[in-house]
Amino acid sequence: MKLGIGTYTYMWSIGFPGAKPSRPMTALGLLNKARELGVRVVQYGPNLPLDRLPEYEMQEIFNKAKEWEIELEVGTRGLEADHLRRSIALARRMGATLLRTVPEGLAGKPPLLTDLANYLQVILPELSATGVRLALENGRIPAQRLSEVLDSLENPTLVGVTLDTANSLAIPEGWEYVTRILARHTMCLHIKDFIVHRAWHMMGFTVEGRPAGKGQLNIPWLLYTLQAARVSPNAILELWPPQQKTMEETVALEQAWVAESIAYLRRYI
Repeated sequence: MKLGIGTYTYMWSIGFPGAKPSRPMTALGLLNKARELGVRVVQYGPNLPLDRLPEYEMQEIFNKAKEWEIELEVGTRGLEADHLRRSIALARRMGATLLRTVPEGLAGKPPLLTDLANYLQVILPELSATGVRLALENGRIPAQRLSEVLDSLENPTLVGVTLDTANSLAIPEGWEYVTRILARHTMCLHIKDFIVHRAWHMMGFTVEGRPAGKGQLNIPWLLYTLQAARVSPNAILELWPPQQKTMEETVALEQAWVAESIAYLRRYI
C-alpha cells in the first residue's frame, strides 16, 4: 500500500462550476504537490482530465512522474465501452495500471444491475490485453449487489472497486458495512474522513468533512480490515473541506487539511 493524493484531494484548489480560484491548480501543479508532500501516487480524475491537456503537458507529466518515481492512476466516469477503451489507452500511455471510474456516468444515474455485468464483461478482453485494472467507485450501487456482480465475472481479478469511505452514505449505507462487503474487491482506497452530527432542532443530520484522523472514520480498523482481506490498494487522500467566507480562505483551509492529513496517515502507511 502506498499513500497518495488526487484531484479530489484539492477540489477547491482546482475549482469547479460555481467555485473558481484566481489561480487554479494545474495537473502539473498536483504532481509537484505530491513531490513536496513526499507521497508516491497521484490519481487524476475527471475534474482535471489528462486527455484534455496539450500534448506537451501530458508528456511532461509522464516524464516528471517517472523521474520522481511517482505512480500515476487515471480516473473517469461511466462504463460505455468505447469511452473505457479510450481511457484504458490513456492509462497505458501514462504508465498507469489502474483506471478508476464512477459507474453513474455523466447522467448521474447508476446502471441497472442487469446491465452492469454486461458492461464489465464487454471490456474484460481489453483489460486482459493491456494489464490495466478497472476499479468501480462505490456510491449509488448497494455494496452487496456490487459484490455479487463482480463475483459473476469471468475474470474478477481485472475488475474491482475503488472503496470510498463516505460515498455510500448517500444510499444510505454505513462505511464499516460497505468496507466489510467490498474489502476483498478493493483495488484502490479513497480515505475521506467526515463527521455526522444532528441539526440543532434534532430533526436531521449534517455530514461534514474533516482532516484524516479528526472525524468518525476509524482509519486503523479500515486498514486492518483490508489487510485481513489480503489486499493492498494504494490509499488516496480525499477531503471535503467546508466553504469559508472567501475562496482564498477556503483554498488555504484545504491546503492545511492536506498537510495535516498526510502527517496523520504516515503513522499507518
